[in-house]
Amino acid sequence: MSGSNSYGFYPGARTTVFVPDQLIAGNLKLVTATVTFAHGNTFVRGQVVGRVTASGEYAPCVKTATDGSQVPCGIVVDTVDASAAAQTGGLYQMGEFNSNYMTFDASWTLDDLTQALRQWSIFVKTGISNAIV
Repeated sequence: MSGSNSYGFYPGARTTVFVPDQLIAGNLKLVTATVTFAHGNTFVRGQVVGRVTASGEYAPCVKTATDGSQVPCGIVVDTVDASAAAQTGGLYQMGEFNSNYMTFDASWTLDDLTQALRQWSIFVKTGISNAIV
């Protein structure tokens, strides 16, 4: 047993460390759901989406839309390629998120989007509000 111990550790051992992407910005419990994303789009992690009333599918949230998707109500968990057909994937329905790692349509200002998402218990933090004081 020379040079090792019962735990398998030894001098010079290295490990790979998980480095998160910093989309999650707080300790509020995350609530997720599996939903259907509308075809014709590729959704990226952190993208803000709205629910199309007629189909129940989720589409990129555009403030000027009139099909229900103008109401931001979720954030995409992982990239979903629905370019050819509708696909299922994960959606954050509650949590605290870093605005620097979110993707949203230019029709929204960050202030307006922050207020609109609060009704769903989705809280948007900026780099300044994330700072530990």
